[in-house]
Amino acid sequence: MTNKIINIGLLGFGAAGRVFHAPIVSSVEGLRLNKIKANRPESIAFARQLYPEAAVVSDTASILEDNQIDLVIVATTNDTHYTLAKAALLAGKHVIVEKPFTVTSVEAGELIELARSKGKLLTVYQNRRWDSDFKTVKKLLENEMLGRLVEYEVHFDRFRPIPAAETWKEEELPGSGILYDLGAHLIDQALVLFGTPQQVYADLRTQRSGGRIIDNFDLTLFYANGLKAILKAGMLVKQPGPRFNLCGDKGSFVKYGLDVQEAALKAGLSPVGPDWGVEPEAIWGKLDTEINGQHLIGKIKSERGDYRGFYENVRDAVLGIAELEVKPEQARITIRVIELAMQSSKEKKVVTYH
Repeated sequence: MTNKIINIGLLGFGAAGRVFHAPIVSSVEGLRLNKIKANRPESIAFARQLYPEAAVVSDTASILEDNQIDLVIVATTNDTHYTLAKAALLAGKHVIVEKPFTVTSVEAGELIELARSKGKLLTVYQNRRWDSDFKTVKKLLENEMLGRLVEYEVHFDRFRPIPAAETWKEEELPGSGILYDLGAHLIDQALVLFGTPQQVYADLRTQRSGGRIIDNFDLTLFYANGLKAILKAGMLVKQPGPRFNLCGDKGSFVKYGLDVQEAALKAGLSPVGPDWGVEPEAIWGKLDTEINGQHLIGKIKSERGDYRGFYENVRDAVLGIAELEVKPEQARITIRVIELAMQSSKEKKVVTYH
């Protein structure tokens, strides 16, 4: 690695900026958090307390017009991602956009073309590719531990029966709702494993009393080889079932529990040390399969999760020594799947990916 330091400006210091971006950026060698844009008094206070070496500003221009800033993180409300990412690219900055990439696939395509014309890196924060459970599933499939996979089911369930007050995530804004929020993660993971689906089917609902956004989805992606990927999330699941449930013609893999990094970051812990991202044995997945005529059954130690991997890759891609892992073209497909899921739910039928 070179001695080049990449200076970063962070737009937004809400949950995304404070929990998922700033701590990771600050723990990756070669990255420097130079400026943070925050508007709410409590966010300003937190930013100054946690990152005294960074300047806290109240306007976007202070970051976009700063010639020392190399890369801008857009960690604002979903409906502003396109506008702010476009402005950052036009200002000559590399850009990371918090998921979801944009509200529409057309907007995503425009940003991809703009980044290409400017010669700048553009990516989306799909940090769940670095979850311990997903890394474990990916390794199992790469090693064909289940034979020919026929069904892949993953859940991202929560129990939040009362819509949160005073948050844009519960408002009827473009890009709001659980499909854009949690769905963007689950779709991206499926695309990494299986590629673009042939067909999409979805049932989208508002289940909570007083709810104004989609808070439950049941989404199925169909593939040419007979595989179906079932992606589900809801806000009224008090007793979650398996996080992952995979079935193949040789065996199955079942995994309960969530990656531990989000809880650790919310508790204020820093992503350092050998135990970061290590899951307890209690939530390791169970494999039941047949390999070379031998019946194997037992726990599978989870791979170590580490969100720093995303930023390390971005750093190396900016420096020209690595290929970008989360490509914007992939993120555009995620948004297109969301659009088709909304069409499918409205028309109550399976739709072809196009």
